Formats: sequence, structure tokens, C-alpha cells
Amino acid sequence: MNNVGLKMLLVSSLYATSISIHASDADIVKPTTDFSAAEIYEALPAGALTHRKVANADAFSHASANMSFERELDFQLGNAFFTKLWVSSPSSTQSSDGLGPLFNARACQRCHIKDGRGHPPDVNDINSVSMLVRLSIPAQNKADLNLLKSGRVNSLPDPVYGHQLQDVSIMGLYSEGQIAISYTESKVELADAQTASLRKPKLVISSLMYGELHQQIMMSARVAPQMIGLGLLEAIDEKDILAQQDILDSDGDGISGKANHVWSEEHQVVTLGRFGLKAAKATLNDQNQSAFNGDIGLSTALFPNPYGDCTPSQKECLKMPTGVDNGNAEVSKEMLEKVLHYTRNLAVPARRNVSNKNVLAGKKLFYQSACIACHTPKYITPRVTAQPEQSRQLIWPYSDMLLHDMGDGLADNRPEALANGREWRTSPLWGIGLTPLVNGHSQYLHDGRARNILEAILWHGGEAEKSKQAVIEMSKFERVQLVTFIKSL
Repeated sequence: MNNVGLKMLLVSSLYATSISIHASDADIVKPTTDFSAAEIYEALPAGALTHRKVANADAFSHASANMSFERELDFQLGNAFFTKLWVSSPSSTQSSDGLGPLFNARACQRCHIKDGRGHPPDVNDINSVSMLVRLSIPAQNKADLNLLKSGRVNSLPDPVYGHQLQDVSIMGLYSEGQIAISYTESKVELADAQTASLRKPKLVISSLMYGELHQQIMMSARVAPQMIGLGLLEAIDEKDILAQQDILDSDGDGISGKANHVWSEEHQVVTLGRFGLKAAKATLNDQNQSAFNGDIGLSTALFPNPYGDCTPSQKECLKMPTGVDNGNAEVSKEMLEKVLHYTRNLAVPARRNVSNKNVLAGKKLFYQSACIACHTPKYITPRVTAQPEQSRQLIWPYSDMLLHDMGDGLADNRPEALANGREWRTSPLWGIGLTPLVNGHSQYLHDGRARNILEAILWHGGEAEKSKQAVIEMSKFERVQLVTFIKSL
């Protein structure tokens, strides 16, 4: 077999048994020090799952490229359930009723627009679809403290409004309130006599219909994250994530990532958190079913309450009809299985311009600025018999999947399981450069405050302060190269 044929074989399979002809897994995932050319397979960030179709507005909605025809049919069914609009009960279409009574959106796709990134509402706009507000309060007594310490819950809900503010409701019931965002601007001085402007958001909750929020309320605005590559993030070996922890910063580099450990409804045990902006969900199944219940108000196998996030204080909510039929959940087992398959297999798009000299120069700056101390470039997934697409893949998510203190600027001051109010999970960077093409905007970070990639970098603080300062001290051209690299991911 010639070299071209060998390369195509490895690209199509990407099994470690083939890769390890030349190197061990540890050697393959070791960060490069050679920036003269692109690394082998770097253009395929999701390994054999990577889709190589022309990038367009549907770039985040393709199935894993290594999927069999039969499994792709299941993927398409999952897409249908992910995009379906739910209606309130009673309805003639029993397979689609059960919405609410309180909710944030009528379909998964309404928040994860085109399977991509959400955005905050425009200034003075109360339409907050694709952004929601998490609510919690501190422990009020010893029983609350013990409950939190047990790991069975991540946070304590507001006694009236529950775990999140729901700004939409079915007919005959008031929504909980309205969400609006305003901003104040501040300047950041950069090298080369350049400046950047950052906008600090102010969250405003108005028209509360069920009384006041708790006097110690903690709120966190969250935009919906993109959906690509989630099955691969779930497949990363737990030991590879935990090996990156350095809670006491024993190596003195200022980076002290830690894992979140959370209760899994699926497995009924406290285990590693992977999903959500603070890694508050253990499995993709936990994440999906929690979103069906909390965001749309639907009962599932893991979250069987058909009233969603309605609290005992909301008595009218608890009187509303539901879509529960003969004890069956509103979202059927088949729907959940297909949606799980769909969300596991939304493919990551191929990289663009990996060999471009400015991309390579920006990559070198990214590595030299210690960004990879949190944004771990690559992993090889273990064998996963039940998930053939995700099994033994070389992937490039650029995330360590750990929690990091991001400083006062990004703090929401709202703990979630082991994550404190200043900590966030490192967001994967794959696909970030296609956000404007897919979603028509370039708003980043957990609440969408950053209007471009440079602003997102300049919001970094805490453990990322040194890296941010390195970016500030770069020349204007170097910053352009850095952003060009990130946009290529």
C-alpha cells in the first residue's frame, strides 16, 4: 500500500491499533512543539466522525460521518423529536402534548438554534428564547447543608420559582416573569496603542407573578451551548480527565483545575460531571432528560414529574392538565432513545485552513500563552462497544473538561455541586469559528456577553489571568493571528 493509501486507511478508521504502529496513545496526544506544519489528522477534529461537507448554515446538523445507514435513520428520527413543537394538554395529538405548564421553549431546537449556540436577548427585549436564568439559594439549615454535602442535589431551588425562571406558560396560567439584559461598557488597553471594549451585563427580572424571589436569591444567566461532539465528550476516558486535576496547584503554574462530581439520575450514583456550563450533569442522558423536564415542562423516565419546575407554592400550576397517559411519561422511551442517539452523533465540522501560515502562527501563540493548560487539545477515546461511532477516535475538543476559577469578571456567584461561584467548566472550542455562519452572531461565553473572540479572551481572569495578559501584550498582528487560529477550530 502506498503512503496515500495508508493515510486514507488511518483517516477512515483512526483506531489506535493502527495509529500505534508509529506511536503510543500518550505520544499522540502530547501537545506539539512543532508549528511549521499542521499535525496529522488535525483537520479532522472529531476523528472519523468529522463531517467534511461544505460549511454552511447547517454545519452543526450533520450526522457522524462514520455512521451506518441503519443508524443514520435513527439519527433522523432523533432530529425529528429534537425539533418537534410540543403542545399543551389535552390535545388530539397525544404523542405531542404535555407542554409546561411553565416552560422556556416549546422545542429543543428553539434554544439550540440549528444545533448551535444561543444568544442573550437584545437590550430592552424580553424575548429570551435560547437564554434562561438558573435560580438557587444558600443552605438555610443543617438539613440543607447535609443534602448538598451528600451530592444528591447540585443546588437548592428558590421556594417559589424553583430551579430556573420560566418566562412562558400555557394558556390560563401566568408565566413566572420576564428576563431582560442591559450593559455597561469598559475599555481595555492593549499593546500597539490599541483598545478593546467589554460589555458587562446586568440581569433584570421583572413582572414576577408569584411573589418575590428569595432574599438570598442567586441567579445565573445561561445561553444554550452548541450541540456538536457531545458523544465524544461523553466517551473521553474518565481517568484522562481526572489525571489533569491539580486542585492544590502542586506544579505552581497558577492552574488548578478540578472535576465536578454530581448525582447521576441515570446511574443513581455521584460521578464525574461533564455536561453543562459548570459540568453539573454526568451523562448526556441526564442532560437531555433534565432539559425536557426543566426547559419544556415534560415528564421523562428519569424526571417523572409532569409539572416540570412548578413548585408547591404555585398551586394553579399544579392543577393544570398534563400529557401523562396511563402512568406513561410524556416523552416516551423511544423518543428519549432517538434523541440520545441524535445528540451523541451531531458531527463536528472539519477544520479550515489548518496549514495556513497565519493559522499556524496563531496556534503557536495559543500554545505559548499557556491556553492549552485548560484547553487541552486532544484525546484518544477508549473502546465503547455501545457507541461504535465514538470508539477509539483521535479527537481535538480543546477542553480539559474541568472547572477553573475564571475571576471576578465572569463570576456568577452561584455554586453548583462542587463548582463555586467563580468556577466554570472549560468550554470545548471545536466549531467556534462557524458560529456566525450557523447562528448569525458572534456572541460567546456563558451569557453571551462577548461580541467576538477577542472580547471572550479579555474576559478571562483568575487562573487564566496570565494567558490574558500575554494576549494583551501581543502586537496587533499577533492578536489577529491568534484569533485566526481559534476561528479555524
